[in-house]
Amino acid sequence: MASIQYYGTGRRKTAVARVYLRPGTGVIKVNKRDFETYFPNRVLKMVIRQPLAITETNEKFDITINVAGGGMAGQAGAIRHGLSRALLEFNPELRPKLKSAGFLTRDAREVERKKYGQPKARRRFQFSKR
Repeated sequence: MASIQYYGTGRRKTAVARVYLRPGTGVIKVNKRDFETYFPNRVLKMVIRQPLAITETNEKFDITINVAGGGMAGQAGAIRHGLSRALLEFNPELRPKLKSAGFLTRDAREVERKKYGQPKARRRFQFSKR
């Protein structure tokens, strides 16, 4: 018989994370690597652990994460979003806690495209009157 598994997809900027929760001891693997080595930044580790801390499920699950696209901060945000969704699948009663913390909302902000005739998306070339 297959073991119980909960799944959540998280997105942030261009990063997409697939998060799998299995009952266990709290081991976190990101792209088959140890969580601590994949994210060396302390703040990003804290961001990812927020849904677990708020729902008091820190040591209940072994978490397997596949994440692609974006940079480190975007990936961390995507993992947090996916983790929150997976926790909802595990227990729908956690919804008010996660929702009030803002972890279920997809942050829709994306990078604005660069326009032609300009150096960046909104920056204009320097104007010279004379």
